[in-house]
Amino acid sequence: MDKKSLNIGLIGAGYWGKNYIKLIKNSQASVFSWCSDLDEKNLSNVKNECSSVKLTKDYREMLDDPGLDAVIVATPAASHYLIAKECLMAGKHALVEKPLAFTSKECEELLDVAKQNSVILAVGHTFVYNPAVIALKKFISEGAVGKLYYIYSTRVNLGIIREDLNAMWNLAPHDISILLYLLGKMPETVIAVGNSYLQKNIEDIVFINLQFPGNVSAQIHVSWLDPTKIRKLTVVGSKKMIVFDDIDNEARLKIYDKGISRIPLENAFGEYQLKLRAGDILIPKIDMSEPLKNEYADFIQSILGGREPVASGISGLDVVRVLEAAQQSLKNGGMKVRLDQNE
Repeated sequence: MDKKSLNIGLIGAGYWGKNYIKLIKNSQASVFSWCSDLDEKNLSNVKNECSSVKLTKDYREMLDDPGLDAVIVATPAASHYLIAKECLMAGKHALVEKPLAFTSKECEELLDVAKQNSVILAVGHTFVYNPAVIALKKFISEGAVGKLYYIYSTRVNLGIIREDLNAMWNLAPHDISILLYLLGKMPETVIAVGNSYLQKNIEDIVFINLQFPGNVSAQIHVSWLDPTKIRKLTVVGSKKMIVFDDIDNEARLKIYDKGISRIPLENAFGEYQLKLRAGDILIPKIDMSEPLKNEYADFIQSILGGREPVASGISGLDVVRVLEAAQQSLKNGGMKVRLDQNE
């Protein structure tokens, strides 16, 4: 694309969508052209912040504008598939908040529509744009942790309670996208268990166990019914252990030179002694930047450069495939689900 700046539309200017307004306005590569929302108050707030933007309650009106290049979809999750499909069919590039859809079939259809119309489909997996997560991936891929054993993540706090989807679909897309990004592969099996305490059939807490190739295990704990806010992921390997704490502004990553070493026994072929090894804790210097800003910049540059973004539609499909398998397990009492059964 030869254009130096893109005309951007926003669908959904509420709780999360409003975070994009500043990004669109402050980017030299984009112009805030359209905004659609069903709430008159949200539209009024947008108008006060950006007087030149065109407003509408019907997003289809903006899709009829031939000058509109791309759309950000920040509506409730249940509407993502339909709105994204219409955007793509209208020939507009689309950045869709997570989850991309509620079924892998819907995600595959969106990918097909994007391909047919030669437009970019991106997904709001902000954590793969977090400099600390990017650094963590580098440490793992370069062998700093040694042989990778397991990873576990915790994403809990008190509220916000959703009525349209459970805690797993609301919170776990973040952790699943991080795991798939770090490991570069899909899990082989998924097991999920949870409970509904506040609302019938809407799980407030969920534990997901994933088994990856190479005997790497992972667990995700999500809840909106917890006394403290925790956003932490721990990587355990044969050489080192690394903790990513998204709330700790002073030390997003901590590298622990700890582990268990197998020491060969003298005069005993094939036998070992297990020895605890405890070393220093390293806090690497990371130049932090706003993940959402990085995500938006990657979306814009992918359009201008004709390339796939890091959080592409394919990554959105992969995350939904894992969620779909986890939901199947959840509804069947923690039954183990193989991912190839959901392809």
